[in-house]
Amino acid sequence: MRGTSQASLTAIREQSEAVYKAAGTNAQTLGEQLFVVVDALDSSGSLRRSLADPSRTGEDKAALIRSVLANGFDDRTISIMENVAKSRWSSDRDLVDAISLLAIDAYLSAAESRDALETVESELFVLTRALSGQREARQALSDPSTDSSIRVKLVHDLIAGRADEVTVALAARAAAAPRGERFVPALGRIGDMAATRRARKVAYVSTSRALSDTQIERLESILSAQYGQDIQLNVTVDPAVVGGMRVQIGAEVVDTTILTRLTDARRRLAS
Repeated sequence: MRGTSQASLTAIREQSEAVYKAAGTNAQTLGEQLFVVVDALDSSGSLRRSLADPSRTGEDKAALIRSVLANGFDDRTISIMENVAKSRWSSDRDLVDAISLLAIDAYLSAAESRDALETVESELFVLTRALSGQREARQALSDPSTDSSIRVKLVHDLIAGRADEVTVALAARAAAAPRGERFVPALGRIGDMAATRRARKVAYVSTSRALSDTQIERLESILSAQYGQDIQLNVTVDPAVVGGMRVQIGAEVVDTTILTRLTDARRRLAS
């Protein structure tokens, strides 16, 4: 999302943050309702296009939202959606993507209000790592041809009763309504949002053997100094990493593994 849409999203997220914080744990209800709106817009091209139509006035589109959400929706949800409707979007897809992000923000804020945000972030990471060696499970959770209720049941079978309610809800949502995104990357994105909310970047580290506490602290210090902010390390032990380590922060990858160096050497020799 870029340009006009990104500017609109940034402004609305800032405006909505105060609403979520005031709502406390009830922000989760706002998130649930915003996801309902996402589903409604995904299933109605005409409504989606009407809300993104730049030729209609913001107040006209806000009135449309009020009429659609008049029954059963929290006033705070309606207010957030009015802000969405009044904003400008480069495409109707961007508008719906923005609402989905606002819903996730609401859930994470609810977790934060009870000091569970770090737990949610950690559980999302653990779940993605657990699925890394389960190809069939990953495919089932991302397969749009599989009934959504089956995908949600698989999530519940994996983590229900063993993870925070926000972790379970967001993982189930990622499985039920992927919106073109595969399950594991969707969880990774939500985990990054949680880390950002805690004012930390996430570094995904793969290494052939477990790092000591001293090594972890040193790596955190080095990366924090490099990026100018706190870094959250999510470390995975991967026997396929033959020495060295692979560090990914966002789209940036620092790969110092022996296997990668050998592959690069072979590539240069072959060229």
